[in-house]
Amino acid sequence: MELAFSGLRVVEIADDPAGEYAGKLLADQGATVVKVEPTGGAASRHIGPWANGTEDPDHSLNFWTYNTSKQSVVLADDDQGRAARAALIAEADIVLTTGRPVDLATAGLDLEGLCAQHSKLIALSISPFGLTGPWANYLSSDLVGLAAGGLLNSCGYDDHSIPPIRPGGNQGYMTAASFALCGVVLALIERQQTGRGQLVDVSMHESIAVTGELANPYWFYPKAVVKRQTCRHAQPSPTQSALFQCADGVWVYFALILADQFAWKALTSWMDEVGLVADLAEGAFDSLAYRQENFAHIQGLLEAFFMIQDSETVYRDGQKWGLPIGPLRAPEEVLRDEHLAARNFFVDVTMADGSTTTFPGAPYRFSNGYGDPHRPPMLGEHTEEVLSHD
Repeated sequence: MELAFSGLRVVEIADDPAGEYAGKLLADQGATVVKVEPTGGAASRHIGPWANGTEDPDHSLNFWTYNTSKQSVVLADDDQGRAARAALIAEADIVLTTGRPVDLATAGLDLEGLCAQHSKLIALSISPFGLTGPWANYLSSDLVGLAAGGLLNSCGYDDHSIPPIRPGGNQGYMTAASFALCGVVLALIERQQTGRGQLVDVSMHESIAVTGELANPYWFYPKAVVKRQTCRHAQPSPTQSALFQCADGVWVYFALILADQFAWKALTSWMDEVGLVADLAEGAFDSLAYRQENFAHIQGLLEAFFMIQDSETVYRDGQKWGLPIGPLRAPEEVLRDEHLAARNFFVDVTMADGSTTTFPGAPYRFSNGYGDPHRPPMLGEHTEEVLSHD
């Protein structure tokens, strides 16, 4: 089966999740991604947790997460290693880096020079603040990226006496990786038309700055500052709670938009079916102004309504009534999610020792076929094969 990136050759020189995940997205869909690692292995290999409690570079679950389907080549940072790296880049369609300008200079990587030397090469740089500007050589992390990009200030709780809360899942790095994939695809399309590659400069800072949801337009136009709110969109003024606890102790998310007349009618019909509509079916509540004036009363009835039902019933019945509602899943529950199982999202991957490990599958589907992840490489596993081939 021909995959989206089959035939592309990528040299990855990346040491953070943004670059490694961008490389994984290319590799899982058919690109040959050669991950160049230092003698001791990439930094991600030395971060736990560890498979089976084996603390070594080949059992890092952190490394496994971001490096499926790749080849591993170990090169020393000396003249011989740099010469071998240069030979790999000369045969590549894409070279992927994550260093700041100062890091690239120290490593002897001149991306503009490489593009000039190899006219078809696409140099994909994913860095904290981009390759130019006063912050170009500043250090960063996922947390710093979210903070500097403005997104962190919208994340947290109603209680503003405590600081913002960082969302999990390396959201800053993942956002940069997603934009990097878009950028490199655009560069590949242009190369098809012109025959020439180019430097693609992706800044995590800029990637986050354009994902601030309502914060930017609220400030640009009415000059209003959004305020973080517990498990709901940040707004200039507080909105009603959207979390409700069910009889089984599970919380569900349901944001009642009072101005939505369809949602109001659906909700009251559902509550009537359960026998807890009380006075909400009275004609006075057809008025948006009246609902707003009496929202505390509505909220109290909603809390009782959800508390007498289990979360699975609430989820299915709410969806049946056409209402956007869903339970708060724990990560281990997502692994057992019936919908993901029906779509075969999680896949079993055979590891180097013959054991089987479950991995998340592709984040997109193509009608002409798409790839699943293959096992991450052992440290230096492909060094001899790749270097002898090139």
